[in-house]
Amino acid sequence: MQFRDLQKQYEVLKPQIDAAVQKVYEQADFISGHEVKELEQQLAEYVGVKHCITCGNGTDALTLVLMAWGIGPGDTVLVPDFTFFASGETVAYEGATPLFVDVDECTFNLDPDKLEEKILEVKAQGKYNLRAVVAVDLFGLPADYTRIEPICKKYGLLLLEDGAQGFGGAINGRRVGSFGDAATTSFFPAKPLGCYGDGGAIFTNNDEWAALIRSYAVHGKGSMKYDNVRLGVNSRLDTIQAAILQVKLKAFQDYELGAVKQVSRWYDEALQGSGLVLPYRPEGFTSSWAQYTVQLPQSTDRDALQAKLKGKGIPTMVYYPKPMHQQKAFAGTDSAAADCPVTERLCRTVLSLPMHPYMTREENFCVANAVKNND
Repeated sequence: MQFRDLQKQYEVLKPQIDAAVQKVYEQADFISGHEVKELEQQLAEYVGVKHCITCGNGTDALTLVLMAWGIGPGDTVLVPDFTFFASGETVAYEGATPLFVDVDECTFNLDPDKLEEKILEVKAQGKYNLRAVVAVDLFGLPADYTRIEPICKKYGLLLLEDGAQGFGGAINGRRVGSFGDAATTSFFPAKPLGCYGDGGAIFTNNDEWAALIRSYAVHGKGSMKYDNVRLGVNSRLDTIQAAILQVKLKAFQDYELGAVKQVSRWYDEALQGSGLVLPYRPEGFTSSWAQYTVQLPQSTDRDALQAKLKGKGIPTMVYYPKPMHQQKAFAGTDSAAADCPVTERLCRTVLSLPMHPYMTREENFCVANAVKNND
C-alpha cells in the first residue's frame, strides 16, 4: 500500500502524460515554453485571480512574495507554529523575524483569537515593525479567512496565504489561492496537485506585485533577461513539469477532488467510535485532503502503533513532530519564545493515514480496522 499512490495515478493518466511530455521533447522548448504560460492562465482561472506566476518550488513562491513586499531586517511576520519549516524559514531568510502563533486544535490552522492576541502583544512591545501574517492551509483545509482577513485589515497587515497543501480547497465556493493579499502553492509530487519534480506558484490580483515577482524570479530582469534592474533569483517551472501539470489539473478538477472527499467519508465512517479525534470540517469549508490526520489519545504509544501498522504494510506519517518555535534553527532567537500549548500537544498526538484519490474502499477499511484495533 502507498501513502499517496503516485504510481497508480500515473497508470491512469499515462497516455495523456506521455503524449504531453513527448510533445515538449519534440518542440525542444524546455524552459518557459508555451505550456508554462497556458498553465498559468488555467491556474489563475481555476483559483479566480488575475495573476498566476509559476516558479521553482513552493518555498521559492513564499520567498518571492516576501521579496516583492520588501520584508526584511527589523520586520516581523506572524506564522502558525504547527506547519512545515518553510513557512517560517523564508521569513527568517529575508532577515525578518518570524514569531509563532498557536493553532486551533480542531482545524490545525492558525487560531484567529490567538492571532489577534499576538498582534496586540507585538505592537505593545514596540520592538519590531509588524508587517505581515502567514496563514497556512494545513492538510488541505483552508485557514479561517472569514476571521483572519478582517483582523489583518484592522491592523494594517499584509496577509500571505500559504496554500502548499490546500490547493483545491475552498470556503463557501471561494478557492484556496484567492485569499489574502497574495497566495502561494507547491507542486511537490505528494501535494494535492503535484508534478514530477519541484514546482510552485504565486497568485495575486495586484499588478505591481505580479510584475515584481516575475522580475525577481528571473534574476531581477527588466525588459529582457539580460537587462537586470534588481537582484533576483533563478526560479522557474520548466516546460515538462507544466505539461504534466496540465494533464493532472484536468483530472484533479474532473474527479480527483471528488474521490478524496469520498475516501475521507469512508475513513469517518470506519473510524467512528475508535477513540480517535477525526478531522474537522467547519460549515462551508471544503478540504482538498492533502492528508487525513487523526489525533491519537495521549496515552497511545505512537511509535509502537506506527511500527505495528508498518508490519501490516500500512504506511503512516507524522506531520509534524516538532513545533516551529522548538526547531534548532531558531534557538536563541525571539522566534523560540512562543507559548503554543495546542501545537505542542498536536505534535505528540497527530498521525496521518494513507490518503489519495485512487484508494479503494477495501484498502480504506484495512487501514481503519488496523488503526482502530491497534493490533
